[in-house]
Amino acid sequence: MLTISRELVDAIVAHAREDHPDEACGVVAGPEGSDRPERFVRMENAERSPTFYRFDSHEQFRVWRDMDDRDEVPVVIYHSHTATEAYPSRTDVSYASEPDAHYVLVSTASEEQQFRSYRILDGVVTEEDVKIVEAYG
Repeated sequence: MLTISRELVDAIVAHAREDHPDEACGVVAGPEGSDRPERFVRMENAERSPTFYRFDSHEQFRVWRDMDDRDEVPVVIYHSHTATEAYPSRTDVSYASEPDAHYVLVSTASEEQQFRSYRILDGVVTEEDVKIVEAYG
């Protein structure tokens, strides 16, 4: 289960809507070993595409180095789908390289918000429940 604050959910959804019709992407970092997403890191979609996203390699290097310096890990890796449901594509699955991360997808295909989370390990996609909290207890 992904437990995430309302503030972070709102930030992810706002980024997805703002970048529409292109896919948005980013991470939410958290203390290593905590599985608690805390620090929102909006990233640029290097592809600037409505059907594909890719982190810019230089930006990703800086973000991951900053997380290392802060003893953080990417707890959530998120992106949006602009014309389809919030379910990982074959490309999303093939690029999933963080075995402990929650892969969050937001669909901006309609006004109805879809915010879903998955674990992706060895090519296997498992949807998980999302618990939205006002604050971490």
